[in-house]
Amino acid sequence: MSRGDPMSDSAPFFSSDSEAEGPEDQGTATANQQPDEESPSGVSRGRALVIVFVLCYINLLNYMDRFTVAGVLPDIEHYFGISDTESGLLQTVFICSYMFLAPVFGYLGDRYNRKYIMSGGITFWSLVTLASSYTPEEHFWALLLTRGLVGVGEASYSTIAPTIIADLYVKGKRTNMLSIFYFAIPVGSGLGYIVGSQVSSRAKDWHWALRVTPGLGLIAVLLLLFVVKEPKRGAVEARPENHLHQTSWLADLRDLSKNYSFMLSTFGFTAVAFVTGSLALWAPTFLFRAAVFNGERAPCMEAHCESSDSLIFGAITCVTGVLGVASGVQVSRQLRKKTARADPLVCAAGLLLCAPFLYLAIMFAQASTVATYVFIFFGETFLSMNWAIVADILLAVVGGAFFLGTAVYIERDRERAENYAPTDEPIVVPKSGRSTRVPVSSVLI
Repeated sequence: MSRGDPMSDSAPFFSSDSEAEGPEDQGTATANQQPDEESPSGVSRGRALVIVFVLCYINLLNYMDRFTVAGVLPDIEHYFGISDTESGLLQTVFICSYMFLAPVFGYLGDRYNRKYIMSGGITFWSLVTLASSYTPEEHFWALLLTRGLVGVGEASYSTIAPTIIADLYVKGKRTNMLSIFYFAIPVGSGLGYIVGSQVSSRAKDWHWALRVTPGLGLIAVLLLLFVVKEPKRGAVEARPENHLHQTSWLADLRDLSKNYSFMLSTFGFTAVAFVTGSLALWAPTFLFRAAVFNGERAPCMEAHCESSDSLIFGAITCVTGVLGVASGVQVSRQLRKKTARADPLVCAAGLLLCAPFLYLAIMFAQASTVATYVFIFFGETFLSMNWAIVADILLAVVGGAFFLGTAVYIERDRERAENYAPTDEPIVVPKSGRSTRVPVSSVLI
């Protein structure tokens, strides 16, 4: 669709299913519209909801796989005869490959079919994870290599999936759907500890903990290929796909560097990821060693170590994740009625509140295991308040591109809206249940 070919009144740019309308607009939709009518994204309301849940399932599986290793870390150290320095490399190589490849997949996701990229990445990640479960004890380097390759597969999914949700929904519904999507991060992480520790305990072999997610990954690939439909890029925000132009990677980076909201949000979320990653990898092992120091546990002298700490920490992570994400979104929504800066304020408050609780958890570990778990509970709850909100901020300030995607020139758009001239081509939007024409610049971000 080009601007020289405006839509007719019978096909308004935003239908009742476009999700671009606010709650007040949806109540004025005409009664004769079909309940499952396609939105400008090209995906019906029911299909869009199914897609969100499929992406949520894959995101849950993604984080479940990522932290299965953390749930059996003492077993891995005992099996390979390695120190904390060497076992810490498992997370380091994963994060490094993930960090360097996420921009690459973000670039590809902005230009090619996203569901095929994700399908290929998940297939690769599942195969590599399965291969890592057969690592012999004399080849720790092979486990390091496979964990690094897992980052390749996960980068192909985590970078792209939020942009699909952004192309299905806008405004409050986008925040709600991102909340559902990001529930999977703490819940999946918690399940990683639980499944990893419990499968290892039942099988008396930590290798089996890494053989659960590959089979579930195959189901994820089938769902992506046969259920998920690629939405039209930018259509629900009055930026049809054929109006977007491709730019070079360097041009994207240059323009993103000028977007201060994006840069500051990314730096802040990097700090969140640092804390979360450190806590996620070492907390169960730290709690186990504190219990050994207190005489509550016996040292790990066998091939299989005590796994109750991973189980408890995993359960806490699941619960606090749901509470944190939900409360963060609700608090932000209420505070937004008073200030436009509600989102960053809630994120900042969550980080400031979580810091003392996590510090107290470390300090009380040798004195009281129960107190440590209580402090971890509150610390993780406040930390989780950031997940959905930060994603919504980033998706808003770059118009659907996550991390290093194609830049949308927001400041230029705003200036154009402020300096609107009557020569702008009008587009069609609903108003009071009828179609009406408004300037293009009036709907720019």
